[in-house]
Amino acid sequence: MTDKNSYMIEFEDIYKSFETNKVLQGLNLGIYQGETLVVLGRSGCGKSVMLKILLGLLQADSGRVFVENVDITELVEGSLFPIRQKIGMLFQGSALFDSLTVGENVAFALKEHSKKAVTEIEEIVRKNLSFVDLEGTERLMPSDLSGGMRKRVALARAMAYQPQIMLYDEPTTGLDPITATTINALIRKTHRELGVTSIVVTHELDSGFSVADRVAVINEGVIIEIGTIAEIKNCENEFVQRFIAGPK
Repeated sequence: MTDKNSYMIEFEDIYKSFETNKVLQGLNLGIYQGETLVVLGRSGCGKSVMLKILLGLLQADSGRVFVENVDITELVEGSLFPIRQKIGMLFQGSALFDSLTVGENVAFALKEHSKKAVTEIEEIVRKNLSFVDLEGTERLMPSDLSGGMRKRVALARAMAYQPQIMLYDEPTTGLDPITATTINALIRKTHRELGVTSIVVTHELDSGFSVADRVAVINEGVIIEIGTIAEIKNCENEFVQRFIAGPK
């Protein structure tokens, strides 16, 4: 996989600062169609900023972003919508609507942005909740759910529009080990059964290594290493080795 044109997503020389805080400093990264790329790095290193730039929620100071070879960098809101329809995102805090039921949360984007019939939407909701092992929870409220269940509902919602791309922002942060293992299994299941292209950003090694096809390591606003899990574990980069080894 060396052909640049086979990238599903590409970040090209991305810079982003917030006042004096230089977050991304020339980030270059290509994600191949159908792969799960894990981006590892310390908290606050720009991983989530990268995803928000891809979604158009933040504007890069300079650089370009491509989705399926289309430059989306300067697209206005209306032109971005077809791109966003291809992308599902699992936010770090799940970001469910507390005033809506589980079923209404999963159905939200379909009701707002599609012309599907109510019965068809209900079937999609049922199917996606079943996919994350939450059958029959449509009438529950988010407040009735554990943290892990909320995360699974958020995943069902993200998949409701049948995205080609899935973005995961710290998907297992704050979860107990058993629940984290469940979420990682669902990420693998989503990739295996739906064939989506995925970016998983995390600072948790076990989570990242359990789902990755390839791993990229970010430090000081740039990608410093990228490769298979074995290549990352065996690379000679001092920061990467210290990051993998963890605190002494």
